[in-house]
Amino acid sequence: MRTRIGTRLILGAGLSTALVIGGMAVVILRSHTAQLLAERTRSADQLSETIKSATHFDMLENRRDNLHRQIRSVGELQEEGIRKVRVFNKEGRIMFSSANEEIGTSLDIRGEACYACHAEGRPLERLEIQARARTFRAPDGTRVLGLINPIPNEPTCSTADCHAHSAKQSLLGVLDVNVSLAEVDREIAHSRTVIAASAILAMLVGSFILWWMNRRLVVEPVAALVAGTRRVGEGDLTTTIPVSGRHELGELAGAFNTMTQRLAETQGQLAQADKLASVGRLAAGVAHEINNPLTGVLSYASLLRKRMEGDASACEDLDVIVRETVRCRGIIRGLLDFARPTAPARKPMDLNEVVRRSVSVVMTQLSLNQVDLSLDLAAELPLAFADANQIQQVAVNLLLNAGDAIGTEGGIIRASTRPGPDGSIELVIKDSGRGIAAEDLPRIFEPFYTTKGNHGTGLGLAVSWGIVEAHGGALEVQSEPGQGTQFTLRIPTAAGSKDSPDGSQPPIPTTT
Repeated sequence: MRTRIGTRLILGAGLSTALVIGGMAVVILRSHTAQLLAERTRSADQLSETIKSATHFDMLENRRDNLHRQIRSVGELQEEGIRKVRVFNKEGRIMFSSANEEIGTSLDIRGEACYACHAEGRPLERLEIQARARTFRAPDGTRVLGLINPIPNEPTCSTADCHAHSAKQSLLGVLDVNVSLAEVDREIAHSRTVIAASAILAMLVGSFILWWMNRRLVVEPVAALVAGTRRVGEGDLTTTIPVSGRHELGELAGAFNTMTQRLAETQGQLAQADKLASVGRLAAGVAHEINNPLTGVLSYASLLRKRMEGDASACEDLDVIVRETVRCRGIIRGLLDFARPTAPARKPMDLNEVVRRSVSVVMTQLSLNQVDLSLDLAAELPLAFADANQIQQVAVNLLLNAGDAIGTEGGIIRASTRPGPDGSIELVIKDSGRGIAAEDLPRIFEPFYTTKGNHGTGLGLAVSWGIVEAHGGALEVQSEPGQGTQFTLRIPTAAGSKDSPDGSQPPIPTTT
């Protein structure tokens, strides 16, 4: 049977709390009981001292009737909890008692009144108050506290005329006071009830607080994680989990959201890579089949053009054929470059120099469109580990795309280089053109997808993306309609590439 972790946590913590509170309740109750009994014992000892003082002169002058009357009077104080008062000599014979039937009888030295003195093996007058006290049950079932108090042989007793004792005799007898513990037992029972109720209430309140905290901090976040994981398992990569707080489960929820976001990005990249692979295979076959017929068309059209130099109208038509055939051959060449990319001949290269060569290639065309191109090349830029010709191809394509986005009304293109993260360098090309719509951004690296209408083939960025991926780099784009576009080309340095002489690992390729 499956048990939730929250239930196990509550049961474990509740059991631990119950044991701790129960243990504390037992200790408190025992301490309170001992304190009440100690107070009752001290009260009985004070009572016995008072009785000794009150009967001292009657004992000294052997006034037995007065002594017996006082002891009986004290024993009749039921409201004070006094059950019995008696005096017995050192042999255990009861000389005076508030219970007349006991007078003249002898006690067993193993009985409750004599046991303390004889069990300790020490003279009674040297025993502490706790050693002289004992508790026992009366015939009616109530508990009784008995306290024995020694009556020492004082000098006045050994020299008195009435009943002189030997001066060598240290103990004349024992005063035994029996006090009812019924009131103490009632207070102990009341305290036991209060402490037990308080302990139960504390356990219930603690369990409720623990249940509430467990539900808020554990059960709900875990349930959200389980539900989110199931939705992701079903293919919904847009799932997000609310971050419930600044604790471990909150961090786990944040990590889960980051994971699903990256999975969605990776899924998009895999889908795009699969599209590119499929189109590449198709393009390779189509390009191979069309390239040879186009070559024949171009050759015969050029030959006819030379033969018909005098026919202006025919030459104009043939020029259109030649121009469009050359354009078709350029498209096919792009298809071949995309479908069968050449492995990069990677070696240390200066990215700044590659950017300068790329600018020299496109500068004339940009100037005709009144485009202002500015360079901001970082000094002492680390060498890149890449194929300079392929990187130049990417840079030229990005610059031409920036020029096309600006159009013929003029604008600004800014090309800059800078160190990148994780042992890479970056080329940033930013234009002031019309920008790219949000719905077009996810598709700009797809082959044959273009926003230029009939002026583009849709292969430039797809080929550039493949070149950058082959170098273990990344090609990212940021754009807003009317605010221009920024492309960031990131490639590993000579020190950061796994194929470089030092053998270090390049950054993981990502595209945006």
